[in-house]
Amino acid sequence: MLDRGFLAVMAASLLACGVTSIGIYAIAKHERWAQEHSGYFVCFAAGVLISVSFLHIIPESFAQSSSGPAYLLVGFFALFLVNRFLRIYVCDQNEGLADESLAHEDADLAQGVTPTLGIAVHSFIDGAIYAVAFNVSVFTGVLAAIGMVLHEFPEGIVTFVLLERGGMGRRKATRYAFWAAAASTPLGALVAYPLLRGISDAALGAMLAASAGALVYVGALHLLPAVDRERRRYSIWSLAAGVAVAVVIVLAKR
Repeated sequence: MLDRGFLAVMAASLLACGVTSIGIYAIAKHERWAQEHSGYFVCFAAGVLISVSFLHIIPESFAQSSSGPAYLLVGFFALFLVNRFLRIYVCDQNEGLADESLAHEDADLAQGVTPTLGIAVHSFIDGAIYAVAFNVSVFTGVLAAIGMVLHEFPEGIVTFVLLERGGMGRRKATRYAFWAAAASTPLGALVAYPLLRGISDAALGAMLAASAGALVYVGALHLLPAVDRERRRYSIWSLAAGVAVAVVIVLAKR
């Protein structure tokens, strides 16, 4: 019989998969609406992720593991290095294509597919983070999931746009965007969850701290810059709403 923890992890990861799929559908069918409103989802998700990380997930991880601060740093820079490596790989590959004088459409396809692979890795890691967070407690998992799930909507939009601009047709871009940005999240949860069975509280706390570092990176360096880029009137209010929601939930638990 399946335990509640596994069901919670899969429910969160499948919800993330569904929200990403909605983003892909929205940009494929309602491009103007999706582009006008996706920034608000980004701002709100940034507020939630950063707030829940500092108010609950980081203190919880430090309480469980004395080495939590070190793992927090490791998690932050590990995700930074993964993203840095993928960006360098994009540049190197594109330079190689130019040097070999390949057709322009091939270079465009590389520019679309390579960052999509990076998004797939990122989404797979998201699934692993769900597995760690829900293993600590349902409340910790739900807090992590709130911000993570909301940032999946614009991620689906970005993935589709990258593939379409790379030269793929709409149907093919939709299909590949789903597998890269949506389906990879529950896959990450399925792979990670069995590995956490029987793990000690100290080790779980260390993993939670590393996950918190990754969450802070996503919120502060991946999502928060969008708040500066957004010129719409209510973007800062979307960020504030995300912070307020996180604060209310954490205080209500106490």
